[in-house]
This record gives sequence, structure tokens and C-alpha cells, in this order.
Amino acid sequence: MKEISREARARLAALKETYEEASAYALGYPVNFDFDYEEILPFLKFNANNVGDPFHGTNYRVNSHDFEREVVGKFANLMRLDPEDAWGYVTTGGTEGNMYGLYMARELHPQGVVYFSQDTHYSILKIMQVLNMRNIMIKSQDNGEIDYDDLYETIRINRDVPVIMMANIGTTMKGAVDDLRKVRKILDDLAIRQSYIHSDAALSGMILPFVADPQPYGFDEGADSLAVSGHKLIGSPIPCGVVLTRKEYVARISRSVEYVGVMDTTIPGSRNAWTPLLLWYALEKHGMEGLTDIVAEMLSVAEYAVQRFNDSGIPAWRHHNSVTVVFPRPPQEVVSKWQLAPYRDIAHLITMPHVTRQLVDQLVDECLAIAPATR
Repeated sequence: MKEISREARARLAALKETYEEASAYALGYPVNFDFDYEEILPFLKFNANNVGDPFHGTNYRVNSHDFEREVVGKFANLMRLDPEDAWGYVTTGGTEGNMYGLYMARELHPQGVVYFSQDTHYSILKIMQVLNMRNIMIKSQDNGEIDYDDLYETIRINRDVPVIMMANIGTTMKGAVDDLRKVRKILDDLAIRQSYIHSDAALSGMILPFVADPQPYGFDEGADSLAVSGHKLIGSPIPCGVVLTRKEYVARISRSVEYVGVMDTTIPGSRNAWTPLLLWYALEKHGMEGLTDIVAEMLSVAEYAVQRFNDSGIPAWRHHNSVTVVFPRPPQEVVSKWQLAPYRDIAHLITMPHVTRQLVDQLVDECLAIAPATR
């Protein structure tokens, strides 16, 4: 096989150097750089494809469906759904997981209206446009949580149509968790007979199962489907996630495709067989005890960051069980260097497993040096 040119090889070397430099200053986005998948690199030699439903057979045998089913089962346990009742698959990330949840809701309730808050992830508006779903935006509280009074009144006015609730289990900017118990109480108080709740648990879905006092987040609290990311807390070189729902719902939309001998229940046809293997390997390597330790350290670093900012005269805060630390928006050179996530007058850092106390100290010191805080 012909080798690439010297110029092409130099471009790859330069890209690697760029990645290494940028990875050292990545504090603002919920991605984990602390992982090692060298042991399963040999599987990149194969043209593996998880076409179709992972719980049914396929004519194409170069796949990782067995591993994918195990991943779905482990995530189902974490999200408090009996694996015997669970269905799901490994997605390309949170957007696809949210699209699947809303797609399922639309198929079950074609006349339904989607309710979502101002702080809901930006992808939701795009998804609802693609799916052509009626929707109403609900106000958010200052802390990023949905305004339950506005939700109640809006549903009351439209109580003759099914409710499709888009619940945030950790909002993008502030890490706020919409209270599923309060949402369910609103539905009960208004005697809503037809409803569906999808939980966007991209980041917090892998935090709340490992803390002693989690906010309501899972299927035991009323979720009908749930999406969680894999490249965030777990860490992956490829964006991925898991979407979960109930088998009884999926049975209503499935159809057989003779060409590849599969049940067509997923959004894509051909699907990545590599990311299910990555997630399976990470879950095997860390185990539940290891993940508990990882989450505990992330929360500890988050609390350290809040205290370090506040002790330096820079007001910062975070939600209970959140690794998202919110503080006033610093100068652009700080935002750019540390790849912080800004929104209007605030920014945040997220204490993913690769974020140390030393990195937090460096960030705070630079904020002080460039724009000294008022003490």
C-alpha cells in the first residue's frame, strides 16, 4: 500500500501537537480526556457495523451487538429501569438520544405538544423542527431550573392535548435539574391522561446514580425515555451516548428489513460498532465502585473551585450534585485559552476527571491577573 507524503505526515504531526496543547487547557466543556483504550485498538482493523436493533439478529456478523446489549443493561440499572423492560442502543451522542426520545413521544402521541424550558439544550429546537412537533417554551428560573408555575399555567391552558415534557437533568450552562416529581404532580393535579417525559441526562445522568442523595432523574420518577452521553463523564475519543426507553414502546414502531435481516428500530441504519465496545470496556475497567470514586472526586474539585473563586473575591456557585461551576464571564483571552463556555455575562468550568485543583488555581490566578476582582 502506498505511503502518504512527507507533507501529509507533517500535517498529522502538527494536528497531534495542537490536540495535545488544547487538551491541557480544556475546562469549559463536559468532556473527559482521562481515558486509555489502547487494549482494544486492534478492533479498528475491522469494518464492524451494528446495523439495526441490537436486540435482534442481523445477516452482518461483524458487529458488537452482544457488547451493546450489555452496555444498555448496565445503563438501564443506573437509570432505575428494569433491564428486562428496557430497550436502547448506543447513539452518536446526546442530540441523537434526545431526537429518539422525542420521536418516540411523537409516535405515541401524534397530537402532543412539547414543553421545554429556556435553558434546554440548543439541539432541542432543531430536533422539534426536524420532527415537525408542536412546542411551547417555558420560562426558566434564575438558577436554570424550569419555572413550575409557568409550566402549570401553560399546560392548564392546553390541557386538552397530550403533554410531552422535555426535562433537563443538568442544564447546559448552569447544571440545573428539573424536578420530575414536581412535573408529575402538575400532570396529576391537572388530570392529564396522556403524557410522555423525556429526560436529557447527558452529563448528570452519570453523576446522580453515584451520589447518596440524588435529585429525581430516572424511570422510577416517571421518565419514559432518557438520553445520557458516553464521551462526557466516561470519556471516549468518539462522541457517543446511550438512549433508553421501554420495550413496549419500541414494539409499536419496529419493522423488519429483509435486506440486512434486522428490525429497524434505531434512527440510523448502519451504526458504529466501535463506541459500544469503548463503553463496555470502560464500564468493565472502572466498575461501579470506580465510577463512584470518580464522581466523588469530580464533586470535590467542583466544591474546591467554588471556594477558590469566592476566596479570591470572584462570586461563583454550583447546584447540588453538580460539577458545573458558574462565575462571571472573564476577559476573552481567558475564555479562549481555557476553552470556557460563555453565555451573556456568565461562564462556567466543568470539573471533569482530567480537571485538577492545580488547573483550577491557574484559571483563578489568571482571572485575577487580567481583571482583578473587587474585594
